[in-house]
Amino acid sequence: MPVEVHVVDHPLIADSLTRIRDASTPNALFRQELERVGILLLAEATRDLATKAVRVKTPLVETDGRALASQPVVVPVLRAGLGFVHAAQELMPNADVGFVGISRDEHTFQPKPYVNKLPESLAGRTCIVLDPMLATGGSLAHAVELLLERHATGPIIVVCVLAAPEGIEFLRKQGSNLVIYTASVDERLNENAFIVPGLGDAGDRQFGAPH
Repeated sequence: MPVEVHVVDHPLIADSLTRIRDASTPNALFRQELERVGILLLAEATRDLATKAVRVKTPLVETDGRALASQPVVVPVLRAGLGFVHAAQELMPNADVGFVGISRDEHTFQPKPYVNKLPESLAGRTCIVLDPMLATGGSLAHAVELLLERHATGPIIVVCVLAAPEGIEFLRKQGSNLVIYTASVDERLNENAFIVPGLGDAGDRQFGAPH
């Protein structure tokens, strides 16, 4: 199954990405700019959602309109993915929101799941995973596995700020059926599995380092 990657080239994304890469950007501004990137990425990622014909009554006449054929399921990967939730709800206020919590073992860099709050069945639903940093691909692969256990059908849409080539290749080898929308495919992972040049830890930069 394919993994498609779309790098969204937009001047407003480039502007915000520069700010969130900057180590001197404070947490509050980082959250604001991350949400701005999320809105623009999500607008592109949802371009092909299915719609249906409806009739709508304007203040003057009745006319034809389009509405979403079904509401997507939005799945932020905690905790960094919380930064995209408000953006998703602004664009898709009726979408269901599930949550997957996955932390990273700092010694092995392997995913450690700790939250799984998803609808019982995802059959026939468009699933949009929000995971700002696609680094090794392990966390995303685990999130996708949880969706497939609930009968999600692909392709699964993934929205991330940054992606590493190693993570993309890992997902391809896993046979994932994904369409990834990102602001940038960066150079590489470093020895600690952080994306380079990257932006640091997206969770810590939104909410502060846990103590």
